[in-house]
Amino acid sequence: MNILIVDGYNMIGAWPELRKLKEEDDLAAARDLLISKMAEYQGFTGDKVIIVFDAHLVQGNAKKYKNHQVEVIFTKENETADERIERLAKSLINVRTKVYVATSDYTEQWTIFSQGALRKSARELLMEMESIEKAISKKLQNMKEQTPASRVPLPDEVARIFEKWRRGQK
Repeated sequence: MNILIVDGYNMIGAWPELRKLKEEDDLAAARDLLISKMAEYQGFTGDKVIIVFDAHLVQGNAKKYKNHQVEVIFTKENETADERIERLAKSLINVRTKVYVATSDYTEQWTIFSQGALRKSARELLMEMESIEKAISKKLQNMKEQTPASRVPLPDEVARIFEKWRRGQK
């Protein structure tokens, strides 16, 4: 099994589309888009994805929840995402599990590498994500071309709702 631990705010600062949302003062939208993209990544690769966000940008106690089947963790106050990622990586590594950490923080990369985890830079993960999105698009296009027309024509809006339900989204 592979597990990908993502330093959330590091990706938001590094990916152009997410950084633009952050610069427009819509950090929540940037987080939501990252979670959505990582859900696609998880669905396509089969790897478990955990996203860790620093608490200093979202005040309060530590929070952990699932969104689109992706585990999302907000650290507790006075705990950095790096500290949480290091502990998490160390606890998850075993003979049957490869743990990857996505961050462009050079110090963090060395720390997790010394613990036995593998690293992916923000740029590498972005390139991988773009490749996955292209593959999904191509697969959907092929399916669309091969799928016979429905006996009952559906409006586009209804088809989108059904697709969300199929993906387990609300």
